[in-house]
Amino acid sequence: MAHHQAQEFDNPLEQDFTHSWVNSSTYLFYLQVFCILAFVLGGCYGLYTERYKGKPRVNVPESTMYTPKYK
Repeated sequence: MAHHQAQEFDNPLEQDFTHSWVNSSTYLFYLQVFCILAFVLGGCYGLYTERYKGKPRVNVPESTMYTPKYK
């Protein structure tokens, strides 16, 4: 009888991902956390690279100003 119990623990299917609910749920939890973290950091990097660089210098013709100047 003791020999039969030792074979159950040595069975590789018992440690398989699909047969161990506790190990698979822990793995899936950390996989989900990693994916969400990667998505958030990727979004932050994308926003950083496309950030607003400041007011551009624009040449405005004097005739179109609020108080226009004509030649």
